[in-house]
Amino acid sequence: MVFVKAQPGDTADTLIRKFTRKVLTEGILQDLKKREFYQKPAEVRKEQNKELKKRIRHANKSY
Repeated sequence: MVFVKAQPGDTADTLIRKFTRKVLTEGILQDLKKREFYQKPAEVRKEQNKELKKRIRHANKSY
């Protein structure tokens, strides 16, 4: 749950900006998009393996 407390002197625009920034940093929108449609457990595992291989490949890449 995201909470934004109003500080003295904050306008509505600054509060909205703070709220959207918090939502983006906590990944709420990404989670909603991910849960929008049902995925079979096999598809979830397949995606996780794909991401893992991508991270390993990136880590082993020589610069």
